[in-house]
Parts: sequence; structure tokens; C-alpha cells
Amino acid sequence: MKSKMSEKLAIPEGVSVKYENRTLTVKGPKGEVSRSFFSHEVKISVEGNLILLTCDVATRREQRMIFTFKSHLKNMITGVTTPWVYELRVCSSHFPMNVKVEGGMLKVKNFLGEKIDRECPIPSDVKVSVQGTQVRVESASLERAGNMASTIELTTRITKRDPRVFQDGIFIIKKGKEQ
Repeated sequence: MKSKMSEKLAIPEGVSVKYENRTLTVKGPKGEVSRSFFSHEVKISVEGNLILLTCDVATRREQRMIFTFKSHLKNMITGVTTPWVYELRVCSSHFPMNVKVEGGMLKVKNFLGEKIDRECPIPSDVKVSVQGTQVRVESASLERAGNMASTIELTTRITKRDPRVFQDGIFIIKKGKEQ
């Protein structure tokens, strides 16, 4: 018979955690992140300044689930204390590309000489700023920041052209926590 397993995760000062209806909400000085956790075997509870992940019968599957949940919780706590940041660089060799944020949209003008702007919607909990050839994506949620950075990259995806010649685009150059 498999043994009982439990993992603890400390909640730092200035961060509040609430768990209701299988949704964990973490609030901190830099934002708020919510995530739904679903597992029949793994139980999540908040007691004082600890988050407890417990399982009565811990097979390998449940052990993996507990450690996955713990990693997600660490990322959530890190994000609300120091935001997740992705830095991208605008690379244009053929046509001078113009990138700016306007009304909740990232607009790319004159990409490969195209007359129509390429647009990318920005979610409300993600901040995008453009400084010259640098684009900075910042969010308390690691998943939201990563998804936004990849969406920006895909906005300038080149098809039906030789990739050895046309190397224009916006590319991720750095990712991680804010320094």
C-alpha cells in the first residue's frame, strides 16, 4: 500500500491566498493571479501562512500531480511579488517596421512593406511597452506573459517567402523574473 504524502509551501509576507471551489487566488503587491486546480486525490488547503497539498494514497501519478501543483503555486507567488517579464526585439532589414501600443492593441506597421497593419490584442492583466526596438511584456501570471510574447512573435510570422532572405520579425530575446 502506498503511503500518505503531503507538501508544504510557505506564503511570504504581503501575499494573501484564498482557496474556494477548486480555484486558488493569490494576491500580492504586483497583482492578482487565479488558477483552477482539479484533482480527485490531491487536496489543497490554506492554513495560516502555509499552503498544504495532501494525498491519502500517493501513487506515482499523485506524486507528480502534487509536485506540478506546487510548481504552479510557486510561479503564482513569484509573479505577484516580482512580475514575469519577456523582452522582445524588433528586427527589420528590408522595410523599416513601426511598432506601437494603441488602445489595447499592439500594432505593427509597414511589416515587409504591407499596407495593412498587423494587430495583436493585449489582455487586461498584461502590460506591453515599446521603447525603440525593444518590446517588453510584463504580467503577474507566467502563462499570460508567455502567451502574449508568443502571440507577438506569431503576429510577424513570415510565410511563402525564403526564410534565409526574409529574416524580419519580432523575436523573444530574454525571459524570466523582473530584476
